[in-house]
Amino acid sequence: MKALIKSFVETYGPAGSEEQIRSLIEAEISGHVDEVRTDALGNLIAVKKGDGSGIKVMLAAHMDEIGLIVTHIDDKGFLRFNSVGGVSPHVLLGQRVIFGNGVVGAVGAEKLDHIKDLRLDKMYIDIGADSKGEAEERVRVGHTCAIHRFMDDLGSRVVSKAMDDRIACAVLVEALKRIDGTPHDVYFVFTVQEEVGLRGARTAAYSIDPDLGIAIDVTRTGDTPESITMDVRLGGGAAIKVKDSSMITHPKVKRLLADTAEAGGIPYQFEVLEHGGTDAGAIHLSRQGVPSGTISIPCRYIHTPTEMIDMGDVKACVDLVVAVLSEPIDI
Repeated sequence: MKALIKSFVETYGPAGSEEQIRSLIEAEISGHVDEVRTDALGNLIAVKKGDGSGIKVMLAAHMDEIGLIVTHIDDKGFLRFNSVGGVSPHVLLGQRVIFGNGVVGAVGAEKLDHIKDLRLDKMYIDIGADSKGEAEERVRVGHTCAIHRFMDDLGSRVVSKAMDDRIACAVLVEALKRIDGTPHDVYFVFTVQEEVGLRGARTAAYSIDPDLGIAIDVTRTGDTPESITMDVRLGGGAAIKVKDSSMITHPKVKRLLADTAEAGGIPYQFEVLEHGGTDAGAIHLSRQGVPSGTISIPCRYIHTPTEMIDMGDVKACVDLVVAVLSEPIDI
């Protein structure tokens, strides 16, 4: 599965520019589902039909990653930019970025009296151009870029940019390949623009009108030196969300996920996330309301170029998705 993860995390795809990663995922799942379509907003929706005895289930993992957007090109060819999603200037400084057309740049900053004064409006991207005209031959205002990093295999753990949320995309792809039969009509939705407001999940949930919604996403951990106080750790298994900023998990969904994990001997832990949300925050408010929850992959250093996950946790998440979809669901 590491090869699949590597291909996903290294593919370009900031929010609003998900075409490359969508094409990669679609090619990967071709032949494993009954229907595949791309909706008006760009969500990739893959359907596995059940035997008619179950319910309609929507599983969502977002394809987009955090990135930057060019706002101005000066006379010397330096690019000013703003963020696409949550980007810290302190994490960004000194990184390399890549645009959708393959242009690579380095992120620099103006002279500052103190590093605490660093802000995005004090930073720029250097693509090696000597003038505005030369820069505009490669990049234009409105073009987006992503961090330019590759995945490293650390053994039982792997580290890369864009684990948020390509690792969840890999979980869904692996799960849909493993499901041989299900009572339910299952909609595997690879959503767009989650990082800028859960936008793709909102429109997809409206069109699908599911009976149950489950987001797959990363979550923070509390297991690093002097970290935030949080009862989630790498290697602890799938994290079953109880609450985050966008949703309180429906009690029946929390119970369904926990009971399924217990019955299958799947390692799990409960997650209370103080800040942040997932696609489930949009799904559960769709139409008349959808009972929803989230299966989270524990991840260190979220929204940095070095997001780290544990392969045992990934396996637990795949196992939990497959187990939930293999049995009748009473919601």
